[in-house]
Amino acid sequence: MSGSDPRRPPLLSVIVIVYDMRREARRTLLSLSASYQHRIDPRDYEVLVVENGSPEPLDPEAVRSLGPNFRYFFVEDASPSPAAAVNFGASQARGEYLGVLIDGARIVTPGMLQLALDCLRGFPRAVVGTLGFHLGPDVQIRAHLHGYDRRVEDENLAGIDWPADGYRLFEIAALAASSREGWFVAPFESNCIFLARELFDEAGGCDEAFDLPGGGLVNLDLYSRLCRLPSSPLITLLGEASFHQIHGGAATGLSEDALVGQFERWAEQYARIRGEPPKAPEREPLLIGQAPAPALPWIVRSCELLGAGQREAPATEPELSSDG
Repeated sequence: MSGSDPRRPPLLSVIVIVYDMRREARRTLLSLSASYQHRIDPRDYEVLVVENGSPEPLDPEAVRSLGPNFRYFFVEDASPSPAAAVNFGASQARGEYLGVLIDGARIVTPGMLQLALDCLRGFPRAVVGTLGFHLGPDVQIRAHLHGYDRRVEDENLAGIDWPADGYRLFEIAALAASSREGWFVAPFESNCIFLARELFDEAGGCDEAFDLPGGGLVNLDLYSRLCRLPSSPLITLLGEASFHQIHGGAATGLSEDALVGQFERWAEQYARIRGEPPKAPEREPLLIGQAPAPALPWIVRSCELLGAGQREAPATEPELSSDG
């Protein structure tokens, strides 16, 4: 394990949970590096990579080579759920603010970290979330049935010359189920959540009662509980997002029928723990950000979706929230 300069604690600690995703995590971590992220001083943040017992782990030296602000941890005897790994990462974090990426297969856009940090400095009790997209022409539970796989994904990424311009990810992606209504409605969950450490503690962190493989609805639960905290503005970053790569997680590769059955098991556990079914946040988000050109079609689409009618329950198209 190695860390950044202990004499200058970072402002933001970004926790990334990884399980058996060497190909995907390398891109995710590159997208969090100072060579990719815009405007942010690498001394202002650290990235804590928590490997949750992977049978084929990342090379710790390769992780550390991304910068002195990258730290690597391997969890022995890990739970099949990422909940405890998130809480462990929070316990090791040195920043005043936390970022939680419960699924290390998600590439992020280049302005995300600095914009999130700006929001947290301006709104100390804010819950800052982001929209989720899936790389590919459709959500991956459908796209893979029509030939979308890692090879096609690699070709698509090469076709936009990634990582030269991270915003071009919008050109080769589709809205995730959790974010299917676009930027003007709070998503059912966020796979990149930013908040003050004290707010994470106030909410009780990730609930380790969500112990199913992949965590079930643990991420939806965390976001939902954070959104209910008093005096906590709900912010969605405009023009920034995460992009899920296809890989062999707890839900990726299942048929739609099988995934709906999986979601029903997750929802049953959620109801046992919370005493109510999962539901979307009943709040309108404050949008902060800007509109990079590749995101403009999705902003237009968000406007169209805004008047499309009442929100649906998330069960019809479950998100791959924590499929590591």
